[in-house]
Amino acid sequence: MNDAALSWWSFLCSVSAVNVLAWVASTQFLRYRCGSLRMGTWSTLHWHVLLSAGYVLGCAYRSFFPVYDVQRIVMVDSWLSSVVVGRSVATIAELCFAAQWALLLHTVAQTYRSQFAVRVSRWIVPLIVVAETCSWYAVLTTSNIGHVLEESLWGVTAAMLVASFLYLWPHSDRAHRPFLAMASAVGFCYVVYMFEVDVPMYWARWVFDEGQGHQYLSIAQGLTDVSGRWVVSQRWSDWESEVVWMSLYFSVAVWLSIGLMHASHTLSTRHKVARLNSNELHNVRKPIWH
Repeated sequence: MNDAALSWWSFLCSVSAVNVLAWVASTQFLRYRCGSLRMGTWSTLHWHVLLSAGYVLGCAYRSFFPVYDVQRIVMVDSWLSSVVVGRSVATIAELCFAAQWALLLHTVAQTYRSQFAVRVSRWIVPLIVVAETCSWYAVLTTSNIGHVLEESLWGVTAAMLVASFLYLWPHSDRAHRPFLAMASAVGFCYVVYMFEVDVPMYWARWVFDEGQGHQYLSIAQGLTDVSGRWVVSQRWSDWESEVVWMSLYFSVAVWLSIGLMHASHTLSTRHKVARLNSNELHNVRKPIWH
């Protein structure tokens, strides 16, 4: 195996192992803070924990068995590395991550009774379902135009999320504003990356394939191909184009997923404290004859 490729793969595996441990430690910390993570006790937090588990474990699996989908290139010679398995795991994990976005926005939107933000939260998962469908189209047919559409939808969805946080800012209390500011900044950076780096990369690949007269597969041909064919390669040149996005995706994005669990708990706690303080102030000011 090429030394550079081995070092990069070792990095992915090590980060993923740490991420799993971080998720376990986070659930223990939240259980200590909340007393319980049973369904019905802290329902929103419970769902964040489950959804984050899906994303963290999915990314860990893909780190140990990396796949370059369209080219059918894998690092490990095993059916566990097959494109159909890897893409299925990716689909579940990414839907879990999108559901975390939607759940968090819906929680904040309900706190401030914003119908606009509530409506946006309901559109997030359906848009990502369409994005995943486009991804499968690209993987099956080997046409990168599917990835162009997929990444564009992720970028648009993130932009909608940022717009919602900015819309909520004037109506939010001071305790929530640091989170809204940080979430908006991270989301803005993500949107810029998607439309300045990711989408143009896949567009360039599609234009190149079109210029070369690349013969795409049909959906049926693609299903047969991804189910039983993979090319084992540990050459750095085969993986170099995937290194940046995979490294960021399997590290930073996972940290964000874990962070959303803590954000959910913090936001709900601060909201309850603010509501209690507001009620106490209201009771103090209430006339004795009321």
